[in-house]
Amino acid sequence: MHSTAPTRLGAAAAIKLHKPGSIEDEVLKDAASPQIEFRNVTKMYGPIGAVTDFSLSVKQGEFLTILGPSGSGKTTALMMLAGFEAPTSGEILISGKSVTAVPSYGRDQGIVFQNYALFPHLTVHRNLEFPLEMRGVKAAARASLVQRMLKRVHLEDFGERLPSQLSGGQQQRVALARALIADPPVLLLDEPLGALDRNLREQMQGEIKSLHREFGKTTICVTHDQEEALTLSDRIIVMRGGRIEQSGTPEELYDRPESRFVANFLGEANLLDCLELDREKATQNTVSMIRPERVRIFKSKPTALPDQTQRCVVNGTVEDMIYAGPLRKYQVRVGDHLIIVREHVASGQDIFRPGDAVCLDWLRADVRLLSA
Repeated sequence: MHSTAPTRLGAAAAIKLHKPGSIEDEVLKDAASPQIEFRNVTKMYGPIGAVTDFSLSVKQGEFLTILGPSGSGKTTALMMLAGFEAPTSGEILISGKSVTAVPSYGRDQGIVFQNYALFPHLTVHRNLEFPLEMRGVKAAARASLVQRMLKRVHLEDFGERLPSQLSGGQQQRVALARALIADPPVLLLDEPLGALDRNLREQMQGEIKSLHREFGKTTICVTHDQEEALTLSDRIIVMRGGRIEQSGTPEELYDRPESRFVANFLGEANLLDCLELDREKATQNTVSMIRPERVRIFKSKPTALPDQTQRCVVNGTVEDMIYAGPLRKYQVRVGDHLIIVREHVASGQDIFRPGDAVCLDWLRADVRLLSA
């Protein structure tokens, strides 16, 4: 199958060979335009601002996750995009057109809820057929599309079952299939894996990533699960108090958080302000942070390395060790401070127990300076 989008070389040729207003110019313009935009959107519930002056652009085909604790405004933002809540002020656009006053049924979006929201009295086949029927798709075409989608989500033998006869993971796959079957340009996921146990969540993360690669839908996912956000997303925004605290790729947010809030919310963080280290770099409004996997643990002072002058070395006492299969997690007391160390389990490693004296070291370059 050949793509109709111009390659980088083709795009340059289009600019040279065609005057403004040509079809190629319109294609390039559409590719560069955001598919979803929030423009200074505010949502008030009485005197309380659930979302405040919220502005966001989402590119076509992007998988964006909105991450935040309860009450951060993430679900309210998604419900306004879905059309279930109306903004108090501001504007929401899809494909360059304002949908602020358009009801949910007029927005052409696929939506997957945490509780799946399947019709309990309809079979799996009928659940998938329903959105096609509402769009006027003929019976023969509906049957073909349903069978293809059931096969795609590995449920081709479950079409005549009711939702109550399926496992949680199977119900979630039906919900995803129903959201995608009518080929909407935008897919919205509201805590899509929150009702599943850990193993099923991991399986469904892989399924969602696979479906996103295959269908290329612009996807916005709301979750409070940091692992889910890191695994699925092209980009993450972290919300706090109705506003965006930080936006970036999973790697940017995890490795280079800008605030104590983001560092603590997205993974575990060792805050080093109590250790009086690198105080010349810190200020009254900043704090030093290092991730637990960046810290090494030894039973005695480690052998000097070529980059030893770039490392920080401290002594401490193990307070706790947690074995978690592929990982060991240590809590080490250093003065009045607890430092978390996380290392992958490997043969030949020293294993430390509570009360053991240990030495910790890390590269100073791995320490991040955060706003307090």
